[in-house]
Amino acid sequence: MAAGEQEARRYLQRHRIPELLHRLAALLLYHRPERPREFLIRTLERVKAGKRAEGEYPYLMDEANLAAMFGLLDVVGQGHITPAQYREALKTLGLSTEDLQFGDDVNITLAVFKEEVKKKMLESWAVY
Repeated sequence: MAAGEQEARRYLQRHRIPELLHRLAALLLYHRPERPREFLIRTLERVKAGKRAEGEYPYLMDEANLAAMFGLLDVVGQGHITPAQYREALKTLGLSTEDLQFGDDVNITLAVFKEEVKKKMLESWAVY
């Protein structure tokens, strides 16, 4: 690999550009707006405003989506999921599984699931 290519890769990784483009593409495919360029511009403006605490970051998953995901994980309907299931949900959403505060003996309710996933989503956008 040429030195210039390695330098370009390091630059992209340092600024987390591949992750940002992946998130933008996921939002674009989820919403499928009529005017995709304008949608992407508005989304990046929301990220910028969220970083300045002047607005909210864009979410791929809303409350209903999170509840549906929880329901798929809680197949027996116990009202809770395991930390292992929570970790897999985070991985599926492309969110960090580092620094999880749950021990393996903890049951995660829907309310905790929603709160924690939203927190992870905010953390993921804040790095840009």
